[in-house]
Amino acid sequence: MQACPYDALYIDPNKGTAAKCNYCAHRVENSYEPACVIVCPTESIVSGDLNDPSSKIAMMVASHETTVRKPESGAKPNVFYIEASEEMLDPSATEFTGGGMWTEQEVGVGHFAKYAESRASEADTPSMLVQLALDKKAKKANPRDQAIIRDVMAKLKEDAGKPTRSYDQPSKGILWDSEVAGYIVTKGMASGLYLFMIAGALVFSDEFLVESNFFTVVGSIVLVLMGLTGFLLVKDLDRPERFLYVLLRPNFNSWLVKGAYIIAAFSVIVVLHILLDLSGLDPNLHYPLAFIGAPLAWMTGTYTGWLLKQAKGRTEWARRSSARIAFTGTIELLAFGFLIPTLAFIQSGTPDPVLVTRAPYMIYAIVWGILIWFGFKHIRGDLRKAQMEPLL
Repeated sequence: MQACPYDALYIDPNKGTAAKCNYCAHRVENSYEPACVIVCPTESIVSGDLNDPSSKIAMMVASHETTVRKPESGAKPNVFYIEASEEMLDPSATEFTGGGMWTEQEVGVGHFAKYAESRASEADTPSMLVQLALDKKAKKANPRDQAIIRDVMAKLKEDAGKPTRSYDQPSKGILWDSEVAGYIVTKGMASGLYLFMIAGALVFSDEFLVESNFFTVVGSIVLVLMGLTGFLLVKDLDRPERFLYVLLRPNFNSWLVKGAYIIAAFSVIVVLHILLDLSGLDPNLHYPLAFIGAPLAWMTGTYTGWLLKQAKGRTEWARRSSARIAFTGTIELLAFGFLIPTLAFIQSGTPDPVLVTRAPYMIYAIVWGILIWFGFKHIRGDLRKAQMEPLL
């Protein structure tokens, strides 16, 4: 739903799954026109096979000036508008009103139909009628008169001022909120703590790490955080059982699928560290595991930026560069899971007294909690801001 640049997908209230227009597949398969084509009273909707040059729709597209909505999104739209203006297709060309006609009852639907008259009176009907009549006349006039009429229409358009909306598409509201912000924080903590664990193995003596069951303790915390991450991910779905489809029926073009496999692989590496620590085998085996685990930890902490970037309609996310996504994700995992534990670990027993800090553990805990809370609020605020942008 978030990735659709046209805001065309919605959650089916009966099935709890994402749905959109399927081009009346059940009708087209039996050589019938889609329902919208049949019921349109002005025959404004034309359907057919664009790949067949002899079809009506292919000939119309070839013989008219056509426009598509949001070609920059990369969605390769196949809905063509004939002689449409920018204001008709670009939602940013007109101001968002916050109200609707025909889409919200309080402005004129059903028992509230009496309000439609007051809404209709707000439109500049005389100007609209004049422009419509001139447009019809221009199509039948000789070239000289067409030029004059077009000049008059241009002047009318200039005098009309900025175009206004007739109605707004009802907003779906905030689809990704606290659960998504929470899972970004928990996986940032987990990946940062893993990198802290590996840094500890590299900086401090193997003897100290083996005697303290360091990998078991930190690795267990990482696994708990990854479990919480998975819980928040699944909880955010309207149909939680469908999460298995991500793994069993993957679409590897989606960062949702890539992220699920990254998280799973990272969790497996953490489990192997714990088993190795408990087995009493050569602790040097942690290093080849870390060679695989470190990049997986970084990807776990950063991949969500690329997932959000796939939401082409949300310009707040889509316009972010890969460099910015990588930098932001790195800062998050360092802030949420690396820096504070590192300071506390240095205090706990480093062989170098110069590095020992004297701050009480409670101060570390409070600072860490405040950092996580404000990070969570900041991420949630960014999510809400991006989703409040009207797409239609």
